[in-house]
Parts: sequence; structure tokens; C-alpha cells
Amino acid sequence: MLRGTGLARRGLEDRQGGEGRHLRRRPAAPRRGPLNRPAPVSSRLPEFTWDTLDAAATLAAAHPDGVINLSMGTPVDPVPQVIRQALADASDAPGYPLTAGTPALRDAIAGWVSRASGVGPDGFGVLPTIGSKELVAWLPTLLGVGPGDVVVVPSIAYPTYEDGARLAGATTVRTDSLTAVGPTSRVRLVWVNSPGNPTGRVLPATHLRKVVDWARERGAVVASDECYLPLGWDAEPVSVLSPEVCGGSYDSVLAVHSLSKRSNLAGYRAGFVAGDPALVAELLKIRKHAGMIVPAPVQAAMVAALRDERHADEQRKRYGARRETLRAAFVGAGFTVAHSEAGLYLWLTRGEDCWATVDWLARRGILVAAGVFYGPGGRQYVRAALTESDERIAAVAARLS
Repeated sequence: MLRGTGLARRGLEDRQGGEGRHLRRRPAAPRRGPLNRPAPVSSRLPEFTWDTLDAAATLAAAHPDGVINLSMGTPVDPVPQVIRQALADASDAPGYPLTAGTPALRDAIAGWVSRASGVGPDGFGVLPTIGSKELVAWLPTLLGVGPGDVVVVPSIAYPTYEDGARLAGATTVRTDSLTAVGPTSRVRLVWVNSPGNPTGRVLPATHLRKVVDWARERGAVVASDECYLPLGWDAEPVSVLSPEVCGGSYDSVLAVHSLSKRSNLAGYRAGFVAGDPALVAELLKIRKHAGMIVPAPVQAAMVAALRDERHADEQRKRYGARRETLRAAFVGAGFTVAHSEAGLYLWLTRGEDCWATVDWLARRGILVAAGVFYGPGGRQYVRAALTESDERIAAVAARLS
């Protein structure tokens, strides 16, 4: 059983483990090195502190029956055997892998995108990535976004969208309404996330189409984070690559995907991007120079994962059952579930400051993520993940009663 402050630091570097447990405060104070050395790049990013959630983690871990950790989106179920076998079979890989991905992988990605988005298998570019978080963080830089440019992100959002803009030296605007952006012509990138993290909100095709049209009029790129696309519960998510959204043209649109949740591959760092072939080709050129390459055995594992739907269906059923159990437990304890119609989380509120809710749950041995991690609009919410074992999920109801 995990106990103590180390609990809150489990998996801090992965896509979901790292984004859900840091308290984002003021930006780091600018620092100058000796002589005329420029300030370190890290000075562009907010300072992170784990102390506040660590205290809640320690409190939760003191529960007689141990902690139920719902703060992370880190998969806990086994990697499917078909994927593990493919990885093992490809482990004798002494040569350099292809940055563009093997022909088999490109074909598997295109086939999956075609099925998931309702489009033909041709006309869009595809490119494997080292998970999705690295692409999210570096996409503004790879697209040439820089100082004076604007990156639009959702009002409540995965923090790495803003981190990526900071790394590029750009300005971030948080909004769910593009009219709030104003008349600026400096918008270069618009992030959308449906199903959303942390809210589980699904954006309708009509809304996504307006975003795409708005961005195209201004010469901006729309990047859609679709890592939770296969996990629709009360609503059916739609991809930005769907004809009803992009109008049959992939111009200026990119869809970002991950196999972390669908196939329990967070540890493999397996993701990809699909969309505008010209943009994908540009990303490939830069990534070749930068050495951003998915290892060959992981590429083989991705092929197996993308071609096999049975394991994905089984995992989806597990998450669906856990979702129903958690939802009933939290509602029965007086919580309101907001949005949460898709994805891997429940977005919960008791109408109080999120830290009061975090502490209330921690005293019952349940650890959740504070909503303020995702923006000021989350101040009265907490995020609970579906990624605990069936046994631990079932114990939530008893602890909340």
C-alpha cells in the first residue's frame, strides 16, 4: 500500500500523472545566469509545488484501509497480451527507427483514424509521437509560434496547452467563446479538447465547425486533443477530422491522439497526430532534425494495438462499470456531477472551494485532483479518475456513506 508524501509523486512525468497534481501558482521569477547568459527556459513556466496535495495524500494514506487514489489518470489494468507480444517480437531492433513511422504503422494509424472519424483512409497525414504530451507541449514551437503570437486554450484545460505556449514565448488566452478573443490577428493556434480533460465535456460538431471556420479565416491552426475520443458515455464525441466539422478539407486542422487510455499504454509513450498533410510534413521535417522518434519496438506495439479492437472494447467496459459505481457513490454523498458525459473522469462539486472538498475526501481515504489545477474556473470542482482497481472503486461508496 502506498503511503506518505511519495504517493502524490507517483508517475509525475507521464501525460496524466504529471498534469493532475501540481498547484500552479505565480510564474517563476525571471533568472539571469552569469555574465550575459540568457535566462533559463524554465523561467517561462509557472513554479510547481506539491506540498498542498502532498498533505492531502498523507491524510488519505492514513486511512485504516489505505488510500483510494482517484487523483491520477494513470491506467492500472494490464497491457493486453497481443500488444506485449508485438513489443517482444520487435525487441531485436539495433538500428535507428523511422521518425515517420514504419509503413505498417502509418497504415494502422490511417485505418484507425478512418474508422474513428468517419473519413476515407486517404488525404490526411499521419505521424507517430512520443506519447501525446510531448506534442502538446512542443506544437506551438514546432509550428513557429513565438513572442507576440496568441494561443487560445479552453477556459478549464489540461495545463500543458498553456505550458506549450509559454515555452514558445507566446501569449495564452483562456476562453470557450472565440468572440472573447477580440479582433487580434495574432492568433496562430487554437486548442480544442473534446471529450475534455478534466470536465468530460463533449463539444458538438456545430461548435467545432465554427471554431475551424473562425481559425481558417485568420490563418490559424486548430489542434484538437482527442485522447478520450473512444470514451463517450452519455454523448458521442466527434473528431475535428469528421466531414461535418472540417467540411471534407483537412486544411489547418490537426487531431492529437494517444494509446495511453484506449490500450493501457501510458508507459509505452505511444501517440500520434493526424490531419493537414502539409502541417504533418512540416512537423516531420523538424522532428527528424530534433530526434523526436518513437522507438521501433513501440511502433510495432502500436500497430498491434490499433489493429485490435477487442482489447479496447474490453477496457472501455471496465471504465464504464467503474464510472457507474463512482457516479452513484458521489451523487449519493451529495455531490453534483457536471458534464462528465465522456472521458476518463468525473467533474464534481459540493459548491465549496476545491481544497475544502479535497480535504473532506482525504479524511475518508480518497484522493482527488483539485479543480484549480486546470484554471480559475475550476475553483469549486474536483476531478476523480476512473483509473483505480475494481476493488478500490467499489470501496468508495462505503467510505462516502
